[in-house]
Amino acid sequence: MVQVTSRPDGAAEGARPPGAPPATDAAGLGRARATGFLVPSMVLVALFLVVPAAWTIYLGITNYRLTGLAAANPQIVGLDNYTAALGDERFRASLMLTLQFVLGSAVIGQAGLGFAIAFALRERRGPVRRAVETFVLLAWILPSSVVAFLWIALLDRDAGTLNALLGIPGTAWLLDYPMLSIILFNTWRGTAFSMMLYGAALENVPPSHLETARLAGASTWQQLRDVVFPRIRGHVLTNLLLISLWTFNDFTPFLITAGGPEQRSEILPVYVYKLALSGGELGFGAAISLVMLLINLVIALVYLRTLGRRKERV
Repeated sequence: MVQVTSRPDGAAEGARPPGAPPATDAAGLGRARATGFLVPSMVLVALFLVVPAAWTIYLGITNYRLTGLAAANPQIVGLDNYTAALGDERFRASLMLTLQFVLGSAVIGQAGLGFAIAFALRERRGPVRRAVETFVLLAWILPSSVVAFLWIALLDRDAGTLNALLGIPGTAWLLDYPMLSIILFNTWRGTAFSMMLYGAALENVPPSHLETARLAGASTWQQLRDVVFPRIRGHVLTNLLLISLWTFNDFTPFLITAGGPEQRSEILPVYVYKLALSGGELGFGAAISLVMLLINLVIALVYLRTLGRRKERV
């Protein structure tokens, strides 16, 4: 027989000791212990985010180099690196190529193809759907170096698979169409995220609404415009924000074209790499990296402002 005993002071299990100060948080930890749980994560954030960001800002106002006198005794040059970057024709060309890369690969490619696959598979079950999802996910989870090797083999001029399939041997895709090549490569590699996000979003669209629109004579485009998009607009904006930022800062195309030929596919991450590491101009490269960060902030603010306006209308 189990005997239940009560606490001598009549306090409930988990109650605070008499005279202890009241907890200031819902978990009842108290400020000191709650801060103790946060300290490790705050140290990691400071170590891997705050310190590198501050160091980059400092480098951006110096003439720091990897070698030479500027490496041993860097000098403060103020905003000279930023004015030089804005007046650099190569920087402006790389910025325009990066915007083309984001528009073609993220906004049109990944978002468009990801939605098309998710919408086509929304009512399908069984092996066909699993096979398509598996192949799309494989492109996303494979290491970038492996994917780059596969695409180089696909687009090779002499023994490329694509030329063999199209019957046009000798076409140098990576030399004649470098931007198109990296846009298609990045679209194929990154579509899985958009497909999964849109697939989850489409689950919230009642099938009865689509069936009603279909019976009313609405075309597929009218169903998308009047039924589907109004319900998943928030997911669309979130997806566009994330993949735009990821694509803007993507270095993987370097594995395909290395920015060539003749800098015709030299997007900003590749330009910064060549400038700062290959060229040794760390100060100038850090300044351009900060400019890229500001552009990312502008892109994020535009998407977030658009999303906020949508919520206000709702």
